[in-house]
Amino acid sequence: MAVQPDDVLDARGLPCPLPLLKAKQSLSRLAVGQLLEVMATDAGSWRDFETFAEQSVHELVAREERGETYHYWLRKGGEPTP
Repeated sequence: MAVQPDDVLDARGLPCPLPLLKAKQSLSRLAVGQLLEVMATDAGSWRDFETFAEQSVHELVAREERGETYHYWLRKGGEPTP
C-alpha cells in the first residue's frame, strides 16, 4: 500500500487479543480520518481486525500478509453521535 500512515503500531510477537487492544489505544490518539498501520504476527488478528472494523466506526482500508507478518491499515472513523 502506497499511502503513508499517520501512525504505525508494531504489535509483532504479541498474542491475541493484544494487537487489537493496542490498535484501539493507538486509534484513540488519532484524529478522525487519520490512518493507522498495524503490524502483527498473531494469525488470529486477521479475523479480529475484520470483526472490529465491522462493529466499529473505524474502516479497515486494507490488509495483507507479508511472510509471517500481517499488515492492517485502519482509518479512524467519526465518533458516534448519542
